[in-house]
Amino acid sequence: MNTKKITVTDTILRDAHQSLIATRMRLEDMLPICDKLDRVGYWSLEVWGGATFDACVRFLKEDPWERLRQLKAALPNTRLQMLLRGQNLLGYRHYSDDVVEAFVAKAAENGIDVFRIFDAMNDVRNLETAIRAVKKSGKHAQGTLCYTTSPVHTVELFVEQAKAMRDMGVDSIAIKDMAGLLTPFATGELVTALKAEIDLPLFIHSHDTAGLAAMCQLKAIECGADHIDTAISSFAWGTSHPGTESMVAALRGTPYDTGLDLELLQEIGLYFYAVRKKYHQFESEFTSVDTRVQINQVPGGMMSNLANQLKDQGALNRIDEVFAEIPRVREDLGFPPLVTPTSQIVGTQAVFNVLAGERYKSITNEVKLYLQGRYGKAQGTINAKLQRQAIGGEEIVEVRPADLIPPELDRLRKEIGELAKSEEDVLTYAMFPDIGRKFLEEREAGTLTPEVLLPIPNGNSGAAVGGEGVPTEFVIDVHGESYRIDITGVGVKGESKRHFFLSIDGMPEEVVFEPLNNFIGGASGGQRKQASAPGDVSTSMPGNVVDVLVKEGDTVKAGQPLLVSEAMKMETEIQAPIAGTVKAVHVAKGDRVNPGEVLIEIEA
Repeated sequence: MNTKKITVTDTILRDAHQSLIATRMRLEDMLPICDKLDRVGYWSLEVWGGATFDACVRFLKEDPWERLRQLKAALPNTRLQMLLRGQNLLGYRHYSDDVVEAFVAKAAENGIDVFRIFDAMNDVRNLETAIRAVKKSGKHAQGTLCYTTSPVHTVELFVEQAKAMRDMGVDSIAIKDMAGLLTPFATGELVTALKAEIDLPLFIHSHDTAGLAAMCQLKAIECGADHIDTAISSFAWGTSHPGTESMVAALRGTPYDTGLDLELLQEIGLYFYAVRKKYHQFESEFTSVDTRVQINQVPGGMMSNLANQLKDQGALNRIDEVFAEIPRVREDLGFPPLVTPTSQIVGTQAVFNVLAGERYKSITNEVKLYLQGRYGKAQGTINAKLQRQAIGGEEIVEVRPADLIPPELDRLRKEIGELAKSEEDVLTYAMFPDIGRKFLEEREAGTLTPEVLLPIPNGNSGAAVGGEGVPTEFVIDVHGESYRIDITGVGVKGESKRHFFLSIDGMPEEVVFEPLNNFIGGASGGQRKQASAPGDVSTSMPGNVVDVLVKEGDTVKAGQPLLVSEAMKMETEIQAPIAGTVKAVHVAKGDRVNPGEVLIEIEA
């Protein structure tokens, strides 16, 4: 029986808010509490990686590298930890080895001490370069088992994977239960088997989605685990992690005592209780305890983000259908663990299947790449019919996917040019070429504008809604400046354009809004009609046009890709419904499109 002190990693600055408020916590709400966090005595604080890099650049307009540097300065006595997706780093594709090596080196230089490295396919070949780069930087490399359940995922399979990572030189092993699928006795069996075969520290990371994580952690400790991941109580439980204070209290005065200061932790909890209210607009009803995860296997971070993405698509009412479709898609893809990027790949395809009303009517580019083997080898059997439908006669990749990617760092440096003021900027662009470039351009122009946080309902800055003729009043904060907005009148609802009359800090303004389904960006102008003819090309998902592949006068075949659109961070080719000649193109790159609109017309 384990009788040693248990060490703790707190996820409050990364996974906890990723799981509960869609990764939206800003640096300004982290720094004031860092002094107390630094005095707790944690083994580490998870502060970076996962979706934080994306959210910083896409939504918060914060430089993620600057966030890391400031946190390092504010937490001098605590190891800083990040989650790294192996060959995917923090993006959604595999990168060349030189990009992986450069990214790890810069992350270490800017403040990361512990790299938790995983591969969404549990394909250890995809961990090799990152592990080697971490060891070269003199930092702690943690090999990770993405826990999942399926007919192929046995204890023996996980032990073999852990042995392979040990042989690659990792310093510790983590069981990453991102969906909350562990049960107490399954945890005991797995931990016992791993400790019997591998003499490395063992970390337990379990989300509480099914309400079982604290029991799983206690069972793991009794069976020999060395370390647990927790979250400060105000951002704990549900799709997040067991509460730090609760686990510290549970182990207090036992041979497993963490030695952490419970009173100090409670002060930190009260701070974040107030902070969480600020982000109420990102709260979701789908982040509390839900035992359905044992069936649909949707991880905490995916649950929160999926709900937000469906809300953006106007389809939140269909989330239960999506949850039912996810396990079916997962089985078709050979039972990948649902963790970034496979959670996005499976989840987005499930959304497409539901909203299109037909399974695999549209197949995302990421699913095609997955079925080709570009993400690694699936541990289960892939649906052969779906694979043929998606990739046709293209060859299936058998080697480590990154072996097929030539060095790309020099090319990326040239592409981003003078917008990049540092190697870190080049790596930001490498992770997310489109939003990374936009971020760097806006920074250069001084126009970075983060999402506006809505006022707290019924708070001092909340909206005051009066009766007839009384203005609606609220206060918004942008870059630390507060603006009082009074809505004094609204135009006729039946008009295609809505006129809003308001005052900003007492100055009268008139704003005209046009509904999205009337709006056309790019050069085309005018209102798009609804698809009705056989040659009308439309999409089943709202999104943005990434590329237009044809022009007027082109001859096309049925099934030929015409457009690439992006929705929910995934790209999809929109294909020709019939063979013929392109009669008209109504969209351009960057346009917003909606379901049913005619995007391209083809004449048979």
